[in-house]
Amino acid sequence: MKSAENIKVGISIGDLNGIGSEIVLKTFEDQRMLELCTPVIFASAKTISFLKKKYNSEISIQGVDNASEAIDGKFNVVNVWKENVSVNFGEEDPKIGEFAFRSLEAATKALKEGLVDVLVTAPINKHTIQSENFQFPGHTDYLAKEFNGESLMLMVTDTLKVGLLTDHVPVKDVAAAITPQLIEKKVNIIYKTLKQDFRIQEPKIAVLGINPHSGDGGVIGKEDEDIMKPTLEKMRNNGKMVFGPYSADSFFGSGNYKNFDAIIAAYHDQGLIPFKTLSFGSGVNFTAGLEKVRTSPDHGTAYEIAGKNEADHHSFKEAVFKAIDIFRNREEYKELTSNVLKKQSKKI
Repeated sequence: MKSAENIKVGISIGDLNGIGSEIVLKTFEDQRMLELCTPVIFASAKTISFLKKKYNSEISIQGVDNASEAIDGKFNVVNVWKENVSVNFGEEDPKIGEFAFRSLEAATKALKEGLVDVLVTAPINKHTIQSENFQFPGHTDYLAKEFNGESLMLMVTDTLKVGLLTDHVPVKDVAAAITPQLIEKKVNIIYKTLKQDFRIQEPKIAVLGINPHSGDGGVIGKEDEDIMKPTLEKMRNNGKMVFGPYSADSFFGSGNYKNFDAIIAAYHDQGLIPFKTLSFGSGVNFTAGLEKVRTSPDHGTAYEIAGKNEADHHSFKEAVFKAIDIFRNREEYKELTSNVLKKQSKKI
């Protein structure tokens, strides 16, 4: 297993007009972070040097032309582009969106090739990054395509994990999107990730209802009675501890969420509003279901404070910590699983 400082954390720089570069620099201003991992930032040494001066950062930059040249224990910056970048904090700019994509594309390629071990993404502007090469609602869908995986957005802290049945789907389309197949797929992803990535041997999962009061027996919509309940019952009968649907309006306020290892919300705001209310600034977005580890902070570009040196970097720092933890847990899980299979084959 890799020693701590040899775990290479690939970092896509996100929207340069937002707070991404600030939170990256602030995270690694603490030299102890370089003992924990080796950061590999995909941008350009010239751009990062400009931003370093802007934020009065004392980080020493190690510029490299390829992630394979990254040096352990250094703040490595891969030169993805050579040209000058015009940074205008707080402004939406398609040109900046292009640089955000180039950073993400290069970081993803390095992750595929094993040149970095995990990926932590700084926030993008989902509008300005759109192009012929990027036609996705966000990072999650892009990475699912790149890694041919079934992804699930999972918001995590040490004590709270909230996944989504549907993520960046318009509210008017949510009910139609939720099918028995989708429920089974998402529950299976979260069940597996709780075991292999979070070391929970017997995961206990709660699922929130689609309609107010989970439909009140069909009075307020029939989806919970006709789709959600029978699907969850089928999965319980197959051995998974998955319960619900629970009425979303009282689930978090009552503290019921503390009785479960993870909660699956029916749609984006149903899950993320309570999650961010309970944990804003310390939460992490983890893309479960992929063969590689990707995390990000639980916030966006924050244009309103960009360039003012006011951004709180703790969620990004937690995203780095969580990516490393999940990487280690997954490696241990693979090793344990391999050993079990070897013992079983010997008995045969």
